[in-house]
Amino acid sequence: MDGITGIIIAAVAAGLVCFVVAFILGSAYRKHKAEAQIGSAEEEAKRILSDAIKAAEAKKRETVLEAKDEIHQQRTEADKEIKERRAEVQRQERRIMQREETLDKKLENFEKKEEKLNQRMKDAETKLEEIEELKTAQRDMLKKISGFTAEQAKEELFREVEQDLTHDKAMLIMNYEQQIKEEADQRAKEIISSAIQRCAADHSSETTISVVALPNDEMKGRIIGREGRNITALETLTGVDLIIDDTPEAITLSSFDPIRREIARITLEKLIADGRIHPSRIEEMYEKAKREVDAVIKSEGERAVLEVGVRGLNFELVKLLGRLHYRTSYGQNVLNHSLEVAHLAGLMAAELGENIQLAKRAGLLHDIGKALDHEMEGSHIQLGVEVAKKYKESDAVVHAIHAHHGDVEAKTVIACLVQAADAISAARPGARRENIENYIKRLEKLESIANSFKGVERSYAIQAGREIRIIVKPEMISDDQMVLVARDIAKQIENEMEYPGQIKVHMIRESRAIEYAK
Repeated sequence: MDGITGIIIAAVAAGLVCFVVAFILGSAYRKHKAEAQIGSAEEEAKRILSDAIKAAEAKKRETVLEAKDEIHQQRTEADKEIKERRAEVQRQERRIMQREETLDKKLENFEKKEEKLNQRMKDAETKLEEIEELKTAQRDMLKKISGFTAEQAKEELFREVEQDLTHDKAMLIMNYEQQIKEEADQRAKEIISSAIQRCAADHSSETTISVVALPNDEMKGRIIGREGRNITALETLTGVDLIIDDTPEAITLSSFDPIRREIARITLEKLIADGRIHPSRIEEMYEKAKREVDAVIKSEGERAVLEVGVRGLNFELVKLLGRLHYRTSYGQNVLNHSLEVAHLAGLMAAELGENIQLAKRAGLLHDIGKALDHEMEGSHIQLGVEVAKKYKESDAVVHAIHAHHGDVEAKTVIACLVQAADAISAARPGARRENIENYIKRLEKLESIANSFKGVERSYAIQAGREIRIIVKPEMISDDQMVLVARDIAKQIENEMEYPGQIKVHMIRESRAIEYAK
């Protein structure tokens, strides 16, 4: 065991020795080899460095040559550019010198012209002084010849110019008015004639009294009653005056309120038919007659609304329309008049492309205030405006009611159509009768307006007040001034008077020369 161990140890030791020897020998070999490689590398490096130095020297020489060539080329170009700039500067200098010479010549010419101009100015001033002296001399001569001063001559010239302008202005006004009037008249005639032809209506004049026929004259005594108690009860209850006179078999009822008069008429007819006439029976018949009249009022209002085709009208306005069935104006039934105005306004609105329903509504309601003017204070226009606003009518309808008699200026087409339709309906022949006193006052007013103008000698209202014929003084009003005066008279008539239709202003100027042969 010990031998084997010794062998193993010896082997290991021998191996270690061999390894160490081998390692030492390998290290020496590698060192020798490395030194040989280092030597060759140093030689290679020296060779490369030598080649690089040679290449760098060659590149340097090449770069220096290129730089010298480029510098030479740039210097050549710079010299060329400098020569060109020097040549351009020389050209500019020559041009400037030429301009200076030209300016000097022009300045010299200007100085010569200025001298000539100053000389001419002096000559002109001298001539102006001579002209002023001549004008003064001529003006003095004209004053001596004409006998007018300068101010008087100026006034005379202005007067002649004013006369010429008056003539021209009158001719222009005549031409324009004639042209516009012809066109407007033609169009208006077409529209109005079409509307009138399509809306024909009968007219019957009504009065403020009613006559009740009696079966015999004995009935008068029964109506009067013992000590007049029956007639007193009738008059007190109905508010109507009973006129019992010598007219055979008739009693006259008189009242400003047509509804009261109608109730009284129906009451009296029922009493006469019944035969029993006493205060209690009178009250009973009065109530029946009142209900009948209320029913008629309602039915007439509904009939009017249906006939015109107006929708959405307040029931109270319908009742007020029915009351117009018993109301008259200058003998014309107001409800029939309102229906006619509504139809005419609607027809004309259709011709003009306006709102037909609105025109009919405004035409139907334009005189609604006449249903209240017997009971309330104020004109029928004011009452109509108030009741229309109360029952929520549109602003267009209210304005048409307010403007249909010209109390305010008509600002809408509908208001103008209602005005025209109202005038057409009222102006139909036989539609209305006029109080003779009012008619005479209107004619007198017409003549007084014409006579108030300076230069008017006489005036005559003719054709029932539809024409005013005016004779002027020829020495005060010329032919040209007649046109302007006639226009002013027509405007004043429009502003101060109310009349149906239109009034023709016919002016006459006549010059006469009378001499006698002896």
